Amino acid sequence: MRTPQQILADARTIAVVGASRDPAKSAHSVPAQLIRYGWRVIPVNPHVAEIFGQPTYPSLAELDVPVDLVNVFRPVPEAVEVVRAAVRIGAPAVWLQSGIASPVAREIAATAGIDYVEDRCTAVERALGGLTRAG
Repeated sequence: MRTPQQILADARTIAVVGASRDPAKSAHSVPAQLIRYGWRVIPVNPHVAEIFGQPTYPSLAELDVPVDLVNVFRPVPEAVEVVRAAVRIGAPAVWLQSGIASPVAREIAATAGIDYVEDRCTAVERALGGLTRAG
């Protein structure tokens, strides 16, 4: 299995489940930073039509492009179903943001053979590794 920084470095397209249009929330500022550093971010949020100037998708099942990473900004009780959905769409990796951890979700990912990160921030790992997709 890859390290968190390897997962992020290898990703080009990231589906962000729970992306927020509220700049005060980490579910907005963290994906915005990923966009700023060159990643393609696809917002997944059934409650708004557009975030980051891009149309949102109501669910992972409705994505029409493959993703390299599913980044999760949803409460712990929802993490299990998001990981199941990520497995169903063939995502090679799932990342639960800081404060989100689930033994059941971890087991689903392990059984599916996909990379899994929990309780870590993509923006922090990007900064620590000096990672960028730009160029």
